[in-house]
Amino acid sequence: MPEHLIQKHFVEAADLLYPASEQLPKGVAAAAEALVAALTSGGKVLIAGVGSTALLARHLAGLLVGGFERERPELAAVALSEDPSFTVAATTANAAGTERLARQVRALGLAPDVLVILAMSGNEPALLRALEVAHERELSVVAITGQGGGALARGLRETDVWLGVPHERSARVFEAQTLLLHALCDELDLQLLGEPENP
Repeated sequence: MPEHLIQKHFVEAADLLYPASEQLPKGVAAAAEALVAALTSGGKVLIAGVGSTALLARHLAGLLVGGFERERPELAAVALSEDPSFTVAATTANAAGTERLARQVRALGLAPDVLVILAMSGNEPALLRALEVAHERELSVVAITGQGGGALARGLRETDVWLGVPHERSARVFEAQTLLLHALCDELDLQLLGEPENP
């Protein structure tokens, strides 16, 4: 690959992250507040993603349970699974895939839990079903998407939080979502623990 095409990845990322740094901090703070409210009220954080965002869901669960950059007690967080064994009784493979996450939200979710949804387009059927069930169960929702948020962003309630990465390319969205999760964990620790002694 010619060097100018490789360089383009870095330039695209920089062009995305600078404006995002001005657009998204309020949303990150609101998302952290939603997680803190759930966790300090005896709730937990359920995290859903599909495909590449399922990796981010597991990453966030690991950061909440294991810690980000500061020592703190473990926080109750579960990355929901795309494993087909969760829906062996479904009549078709397609139905099973669509309902897999929703069933776990229905089984595990109780107010004051919060559901974090990580999506690329916001039109992924499994994530839309998880959102519907979360609202049925009276869970708060934090949605982190790209590409305008799609039907997922349109389906959020006023009390939910939406963080939309302003980019169409999946690679850039994934990179920005990873950064958003790190910023979210840092803000969460700030709200729970206060300012670090040695910043």
